[in-house]
Amino acid sequence: MVGNPSGSAVDISKHSSEGSSYGSAEGASPWSKEQQAKRRKKWLIVGLALTLIGLTIAGAVTGVLLTRNNAVPSSSTSSGANVVKQSNPKDPSTFIKNPNLHQAFYGIAYTPENSQLPNCGNALGDVITDIQLLSQLTRRIRLYGADCNQTALVLEAIRQTKVDMQVWLGNYPIATDNGAAYERQRDIIRDALSTYGTDHISGITVGNEFMLNYLLGQGATTTDPNSPVAERGADILIANIQDTRTMLDSMHLPKTLAVGTSDAGSYFNNRVLEAVDYGMANVHPWFANVSIESSAQWTNSFFQAVDVAQADALANRPQMYIAETGWPSKSSDAGNASNGPSTASVANLQEFLDTFVCQANTNGTAYFYFELFDEPWKDRQFGGVEGWWGLFNSDRTLKDIRIPNCQAP
Repeated sequence: MVGNPSGSAVDISKHSSEGSSYGSAEGASPWSKEQQAKRRKKWLIVGLALTLIGLTIAGAVTGVLLTRNNAVPSSSTSSGANVVKQSNPKDPSTFIKNPNLHQAFYGIAYTPENSQLPNCGNALGDVITDIQLLSQLTRRIRLYGADCNQTALVLEAIRQTKVDMQVWLGNYPIATDNGAAYERQRDIIRDALSTYGTDHISGITVGNEFMLNYLLGQGATTTDPNSPVAERGADILIANIQDTRTMLDSMHLPKTLAVGTSDAGSYFNNRVLEAVDYGMANVHPWFANVSIESSAQWTNSFFQAVDVAQADALANRPQMYIAETGWPSKSSDAGNASNGPSTASVANLQEFLDTFVCQANTNGTAYFYFELFDEPWKDRQFGGVEGWWGLFNSDRTLKDIRIPNCQAP
């Protein structure tokens, strides 16, 4: 979906075997069999039909947004100094908690506002506000990239707020720039690790929808991430992953950091997964043209049958996470206001929260909800539902929703 350091994130399914494993689609999952029966047979990825052979899921769809490496936000909509109150205005760790917020989410996908090249406009004060809010919702966040010094800003905000937060850092490489974006972000991450250490870092994710974007960029007629043309992209990504491991080894850090990758749920290359400790998959029922009533069950089923099953079939069995899932609260135009069976609305956002979050926690699913706040610059540039996936409005006021009142693991 949306939310990358380059401008957007993407979608489709993904699983995590952290904690406990899921039951089968027919088993003891809290998601109902009635919802399961409604799953569709169609897979769409940026308008391409994808038929998956041998899946037990009735159907799935991969709806994907292209990587926007040159996307530039316009003027900043600051999170505002008065969104979160502090008992001591000079000490961010004294922020006053909102009784309407609960640590219900396993994790949340996050990019600090205005962290896209070439015009970096992020600010520590805004990131501090975001971390104050995020810490009331989750103990885990994932970043997409490292440009605009966002790694250090996030770690400094955690230091000042003194919250219990683990971060999966991100490096967003580009296949066509001879490694420039990867190397630039690698060096930024290395500097942040040297400054802040590893206490609040759980992993480094190298690549975001790299395989998907590589195949699209090659104009490939296949969507198979293990096809001969895809293997050339895998070689590039694996080299970046191995280089990250070499960098970490050379630093002699006190804590061993996991190295992983993130992609659209049906675009994981086997050799790439064999090279990582974890994989993060984007799984968006909206782009799969799934009804809101079936979305929670569909997300779980897709993730299990596609991503977890693929990882479990490999010798290293990398841990799998859902990197993104959520539901848009509006569309900027009528043509994109519906995915077919359901609409983009606050009511349906609430429905997805009510049917996915606590059930996923119960099942031991490791997921990162997409996303913290709306991003109007994406709406201005891309339209449709792109800018409207947040739990909060762009001014960091909570939408007209109830945060589920269950405790994430």
